[in-house]
Amino acid sequence: MADVAWIAVDWGTSHVRAWLMRGDGSVLDRRSSAQGMGTLDRAGFEPALRDLVGDVLPAPVLACGMVGSRQGWAEAPYSAVPCAPPSAAEAVRVSGTDLDVRILPGVKQAKPADVMRGEETQIAGYLAMSPGFDGVICLPGTHTKWVHVSAGEIVSFRTAMTGEMFGLLSKQSVLRHSMGEGWDAEAFASGVDQSLSRPEGLAAALFSLRAEGLLDGLAGDAARARLSGLLIGAELASMRPYWLGQQVALIGADRLSDAYATALAAQGVPCQQADAEDMTLAGLTAAYTQIYGEAA
Repeated sequence: MADVAWIAVDWGTSHVRAWLMRGDGSVLDRRSSAQGMGTLDRAGFEPALRDLVGDVLPAPVLACGMVGSRQGWAEAPYSAVPCAPPSAAEAVRVSGTDLDVRILPGVKQAKPADVMRGEETQIAGYLAMSPGFDGVICLPGTHTKWVHVSAGEIVSFRTAMTGEMFGLLSKQSVLRHSMGEGWDAEAFASGVDQSLSRPEGLAAALFSLRAEGLLDGLAGDAARARLSGLLIGAELASMRPYWLGQQVALIGADRLSDAYATALAAQGVPCQQADAEDMTLAGLTAAYTQIYGEAA
């Protein structure tokens, strides 16, 4: 691993992902572990990092995500909107270690109150790849972000807990008895349309999934897909000011981003799509270049 110039890290609540990088931004190796922020106290971060990439330390480390939270390795204070996605100038260097570890801050919004950590780096990566973009970036996930971007700045954003709600309802509520493992595109589209048309009926529509399973034999795959559609449709209804008439880019895992793209396409909104890992690396690479320049 003599070619490792630096280490890119995305340290979330449940997992940490690291990429061993050349100076030109290309990836030599990918590594991950379940030692996320939620499993560690402050003293546990350095041992966790050494467990993961100790063979290439002391290469410099540039990190984003929950590692910079109040419960993380070192708090990286939020930048307030409107602002450009935080860059190397705002990175916080971790003290109390002989390692060169720097953490990019998140972004906050006062009204309505909202925060992000990690997504801002993906946004920075997207803007580095598409510098003229002006519109809305949606980042589907456990907590989906809708971000208005203009002139290279994050103007405003909102978070929807749609992914977490889907996980709770499909695995821990009475609906778990009705869920399959597959997918039904027609049922998904029906759910999106129902919630977009009547978002106030979401709670009742959810229980109908259970009742239809018992009374009408609604298939598990159809129930799962319609549940997703109902939740995403309700989210789209609440986020209408963000996507209506806007240029929209989706950054996320393929399957979930495809679901959002399908739902938005039905409303006449075409979307550009980008991979979350690629955008994270592009954002971290841009920040690394600002600090260190390219490796010789």
